[in-house]
Amino acid sequence: MALSTLHNVRFAGMASCVPHRVLDNVRDCPPSQRSERERLVRNIGIQTRRICPEWQTFSDLALVAAEKLLEELQWQREEVDALIVVTQSPDYLIPATAIILQDQLGLPHSTIAFDVNLGCSGYPFGLHLLGSMVSAGGVKKALLLVGDKCANVKDPLFSDAGTATALEFNASAPPMYFDLNSDGSGKRAIMLPAGGGREPFGVQHLIPTRDEHGVQRWPAELILDGPAVLSFSTQRVPPAVQRLLEYTGLDKDAIDYFVFHQANRMINETIRKKLQLPAEKVPSTLHDLGNTSGASLPVTMTARLHDTLAQGKHKLLLSGFGIGLSWGSVVMDIENAGFPALLEA
Repeated sequence: MALSTLHNVRFAGMASCVPHRVLDNVRDCPPSQRSERERLVRNIGIQTRRICPEWQTFSDLALVAAEKLLEELQWQREEVDALIVVTQSPDYLIPATAIILQDQLGLPHSTIAFDVNLGCSGYPFGLHLLGSMVSAGGVKKALLLVGDKCANVKDPLFSDAGTATALEFNASAPPMYFDLNSDGSGKRAIMLPAGGGREPFGVQHLIPTRDEHGVQRWPAELILDGPAVLSFSTQRVPPAVQRLLEYTGLDKDAIDYFVFHQANRMINETIRKKLQLPAEKVPSTLHDLGNTSGASLPVTMTARLHDTLAQGKHKLLLSGFGIGLSWGSVVMDIENAGFPALLEA
């Protein structure tokens, strides 16, 4: 069991940014596909999504979120000791996007900056990684930027988003509790096979084929095994959440909000019902913001809870799960944090 506790880490604030463009899964699809799309929307629960124009990257959204958060917290640039970016949509293969953002944000050369390649589970993993640096005492203030550019016109599932989270050293901060897990045997459930060292991108990846259902696909497109992802998510996440609660010594009633990765309605409702959680404690952004990959936890917190979390003290359980396969959860307290409303860029 990958259970651990971090001390001395205060959650200082969060900001999230989505693109201006709204794409309706039914209205904006070809008329011949509308009846099928309507059925799909009922199943996955995603009506509208946010999609970047071609020129815009994940880092553009994350930059807007980070700038707003620094302004909200009144942090000075020279105070930021570390910057971690968690994304599967880097600006370039090299250099790391975190290095680019360090410069764009005007952070000092002493700022530690690097990327982590994770998707839907990335927020708890990134929070633990950056939190460990803060907990050790050498890093006093730090930023975690999480998100992806993964939306396209054809796919009804994904949306684009960029988020920023601020952590700071505070000896009086309540502990953060984590449960982080990985299972690489399920790597093919969510995979982009072409373009890496194992299968370099070539002209053959531009030639479409048709699957057994007659659907045209390109070898360079994302492979998403829906039944495998459904089985993994609904079987692994509920016991992991229960295990983390047992580790903290808390029962479900002690948690003010449970925020889950926004996968799709079927997965999320199955998880909620297995854990016997009331709907009012489980906020969702699926209907209007879709699946924003690793950004879905902060996007949901910002879009649904920012007014609440900006005042008083609240205990949250966050759980992300997906590509890898990987799944991670965190229990943490948020008290009087900086929480600007959802941004658009």
